[in-house]
Amino acid sequence: MCSMTVTARLDRWKDQGAISPEQYTLLDGLVRGNPFSVFLELNILLYAGALAFIGGLGWTIETYSAQFGAVAIVAVLSVMLVACLTYCRSKALPYSRAETSSPNLVLDYILYLGTLIWSVELAYIEKQFHLMSGQWDDYLLITALIFFGLAYRFDNRFVLSMALSALAGWFGLTIANRVGSDVASWRQYAILYSLVIGAAGLALNWTDIKRHFLGTYLNVASNVLFVALLSGVFEQQGYVPWLLLLIVACAASFVYGRAERQFSFVAYAAIYGYIGVSSILIRNVNDLNVTLSYFVVTGIAMIVVLTRFARRFGREP
Repeated sequence: MCSMTVTARLDRWKDQGAISPEQYTLLDGLVRGNPFSVFLELNILLYAGALAFIGGLGWTIETYSAQFGAVAIVAVLSVMLVACLTYCRSKALPYSRAETSSPNLVLDYILYLGTLIWSVELAYIEKQFHLMSGQWDDYLLITALIFFGLAYRFDNRFVLSMALSALAGWFGLTIANRVGSDVASWRQYAILYSLVIGAAGLALNWTDIKRHFLGTYLNVASNVLFVALLSGVFEQQGYVPWLLLLIVACAASFVYGRAERQFSFVAYAAIYGYIGVSSILIRNVNDLNVTLSYFVVTGIAMIVVLTRFARRFGREP
């Protein structure tokens, strides 16, 4: 009787739009005692396990480096790296330009572990042997290229995000070596980086190469671009052009998110736009109470608006 009552309430909530069809399906299954997926939870545990393993590996290397010797440690790391890549190669499906499903959950975990081992080994080799005389930008570029290759070979968006992060690091170190800490130059290179990876993602999508990777490219590019534009808005002088560019970027992100049903881009437009406009409105406000009241009222309004948009995305077919 109780189960029927809860089910009836779920039906009413779905009809009223209080919950999305996906939420209704999940809750209805729980009420009826149906099995449900723990895929996400397992992924999180496995990736957290990989990070914990790498943390322990780094501690072991740091503690026993002098005792075992650099050559032995590099040899062990290389064997582990080769073992990870060999396993992935033996279990993965043949390469395809289209989306390829992973044959099992362990493969993605092993691939991620291999990328972390590569990062540890590379850092250790440079620390011990100084092969590139501390030119970390070269290491980051090499790492980015390797991670791009692995991401496309094994169809892994997580490794792709690591590749894009390594490429961003290469951009950052290259800027630091050339212009130092000039904020304006950093901002320009950040915008250039976002445009480059955004264009690369669109080009690969247009050529039908891993079209499902486009979202990863655009998410990274959007966040970098928005942060760069916000840094211009935060300037005390000459911020108006940056504010206008921010508004244009927010409008484009909102339109794209609505057209492609990607709520994250709608959220980017709302959040980054809110931060930029708020920085202008309260720039000359010195009353702490007024500032706090502004953020409380507008923050609640933002949450309500985003929640309604999220529900609308869930209801629309």
